[in-house]
Amino acid sequence: MSRVGKSPIEIPKNVKLAIENRAVSVEGPKGKLSFAIHPRIRAVLKDSVLTFDRSTNQKQDKALHGTTRSVVENMIRGVTDGFAKELSIEGVGFKAQIQGKSLNLSLGFTHPVILEVPEGLTVETPKPTQVFVRGVDKVKVGHFAAKIRKVYEAEPYKGKGVRYAGEVVRRKAGKTVTK
Repeated sequence: MSRVGKSPIEIPKNVKLAIENRAVSVEGPKGKLSFAIHPRIRAVLKDSVLTFDRSTNQKQDKALHGTTRSVVENMIRGVTDGFAKELSIEGVGFKAQIQGKSLNLSLGFTHPVILEVPEGLTVETPKPTQVFVRGVDKVKVGHFAAKIRKVYEAEPYKGKGVRYAGEVVRRKAGKTVTK
């Protein structure tokens, strides 16, 4: 058995979980998510405990078993607590601001970079150099945070750019002039 896949998931009291037509739908205080289960994976809900079984012991099925369990567990965590990513912006004149449903980034280019905020996510900028991405879907939150970071990744010489909060950028020494 997959070590991840065989462990059961306890369903909290404030979460409704339904399994219909090979799809798991989860509804909680923060929102609703659904996920289509692969035909070779079976979900069993008994007394507010969800377990997953697989039909064969093939390598692909073992991988699907653990992945399916992890995705559903993240869905449950998302609709109860939500997910968040924090990004920080370093550099002179670098800033971010929200304009309606889009994020406006000024990162030293000749033009501002405007990113549309995906449906189901909220983006906050408490300071011009700090961006919070929040939502119930872990994949969407991570994807949009990575998209923001990709616009201008922190460079190793001066350290300016967009980085995740707590991310350490490895610095390089610049060129040295010898006489």
